[in-house]
Amino acid sequence: MNRQKLPGEVTFMPLNRLHVRQMEYPQTKDAIAMVSKLEYEDKYDKALRYIFGRTLICRNLEVATQLARTTGLDCVTLDGDQVSSKGSLTGGYFNKSRSRLEIQKTRSEKNEEITSQEEEMRKLRQKLQDIEYQINRVVSEMQKTETKNSKAKDVFDKVKTDVRLMKEELNGIERNQHPKERSLTQLRASLESMQTSKEGLESELNQELLATLSSRDQKEVDTLNDDIRVLKTENKKAFAERMRLEAQKNKLENLLTNNLNRRKDELVQALQEISVEDRKRQLENTAGELESLDSRINSTSDSLRVLEKRLVDVQKKRKKAQGELESHRLREREIADKIEEDAKELEKMASKQTVFQAKIQECTKKIRDLGSLPTDAFSKYKNMSQKQLFKQLDKANQELKKYSHVNKKALDQFISFSEQKEKLMARKEELDRGHKKIQDLMDVLEQRKYEAILFTFKQVSKYFQEVFRKLVPTGQGTLSIKRDQDDDEDGQQDQQDQAHRLENATGVSCSVSFSGRNAEMKDMAQLSGGQKSLVALALIFAIQKCDPAPFYLFDEIDAALDAQHRKAVADMIHELADGAQFITTTFRPELLEHASKFYGVKFRNKVSHVDCVTRDDAYDFVEDDATQA
Repeated sequence: MNRQKLPGEVTFMPLNRLHVRQMEYPQTKDAIAMVSKLEYEDKYDKALRYIFGRTLICRNLEVATQLARTTGLDCVTLDGDQVSSKGSLTGGYFNKSRSRLEIQKTRSEKNEEITSQEEEMRKLRQKLQDIEYQINRVVSEMQKTETKNSKAKDVFDKVKTDVRLMKEELNGIERNQHPKERSLTQLRASLESMQTSKEGLESELNQELLATLSSRDQKEVDTLNDDIRVLKTENKKAFAERMRLEAQKNKLENLLTNNLNRRKDELVQALQEISVEDRKRQLENTAGELESLDSRINSTSDSLRVLEKRLVDVQKKRKKAQGELESHRLREREIADKIEEDAKELEKMASKQTVFQAKIQECTKKIRDLGSLPTDAFSKYKNMSQKQLFKQLDKANQELKKYSHVNKKALDQFISFSEQKEKLMARKEELDRGHKKIQDLMDVLEQRKYEAILFTFKQVSKYFQEVFRKLVPTGQGTLSIKRDQDDDEDGQQDQQDQAHRLENATGVSCSVSFSGRNAEMKDMAQLSGGQKSLVALALIFAIQKCDPAPFYLFDEIDAALDAQHRKAVADMIHELADGAQFITTTFRPELLEHASKFYGVKFRNKVSHVDCVTRDDAYDFVEDDATQA
């Protein structure tokens, strides 16, 4: 919060350290516990009851005051007024519909709109300048192009000599044309033969590998595949049999270790504990059991040896099958290597084919570069000599020189630039009209602003004079707008320019007289403390008449006033109490005369207590305070 400069504070409350006692809330329809209207998880119950458990939501202020005094809980009304259990009151209502800040808000919005419009107009002007710059650049490029054309005329003479040389080269090419055509015919024939070989190779490539092998090789491959499948099957069966025998072996070993040897140990231990006769009997029995066990062990050992022998045979067969499998895999790799070699040879042939095709395309391009003549060229110029042809060429070149300086795109460029200019001029006129309307709106808003300020000031000044005459019957007071000295001189010359008068205003000055209406007027700096308080109250009452507020809170406003002025202030508050609520603190009896509700603040046990008292108790409280003073 400090790093982001956020307002407020954070309070950490460990849940295992909070001790919240159960509250007994009043059973009434006019109040309800705030915590009962909150939705939260059970693990945060202590924290929320610790914060909101001592707060009630009441229907109105009277119920809240009564419950706060009787239950000792904080109360909040539906209108937002708060009544503390310690007696303090907080809240009130402000009527925003009568606020005069709306015009300022509208003015700010219009200023933002004007700023955005000016920014758009600036961008459009910049765009217009860029377009004009582009037009100038294009004109300069046209001039440069004309200069280049004039230089190109000089270059054209040099090109003529090059054309003559090219003609000689053309004659040489024509002489070599027939050998080239013969070589082209030969290349085409070779191309057809290569195409035929390519098709044959592709057909061979599309066939399966077995189809290219001989019948003997195919039979051998089939036999090998069958052997591989049989060996794989036998290998799987031998492996399964081995696993079964190993499992049986492990089972017998576990039986021998866990049962028979343990039984032998038990018998030896029991033999040591019994008597001789019993030992003889047990020995005979044990000998019989031992013989049976020995026979079982021998039979188990025999079966185990048989199983091990069979396991060895299976492992030998498996090794033999693996050897055969490796040999077959080796042959398979050899066949795959042979196939790869054939594929490489095929790729070499394909690359040769690509090279030949590139050569064919190059030859075709060279033939195409020779150019093609019109259909009537051979018949028209067939009977002309070479000298006559050169004359015709020179004549055509002379005719072309007449049109070398003409820019064929000049008309299209002029039409395009003219259309762009018309669009930009229309856009400029539209922006100028919008700017004029915005400027007119700004002037109207400024005039309305100054009219509203001046109208409000006149109202406040009028009510200030009336209120001051009521508070001080023998005096008078006026309000005036402070301006700079230069502005005062201009104002004397032109009193009708209200906008100019208010634009350079520095504040509001107050001049009053307490000794008579024709006496000298004094500024605030020349007044005593009580007189300043009285003038401030007169200004507050004047503003209250102009723009009433729902309630006023005064703290000992009559402390510096004499009895006459205190009586006048109390009468004024009583007069204005019909349209607003006044809450005052005082130690003087004058303000108690017209009051409708009295609260006494007492300090007991280092705590302030607020109690509702009667008028007589309030008078006694004030008289006691005056007597002690």
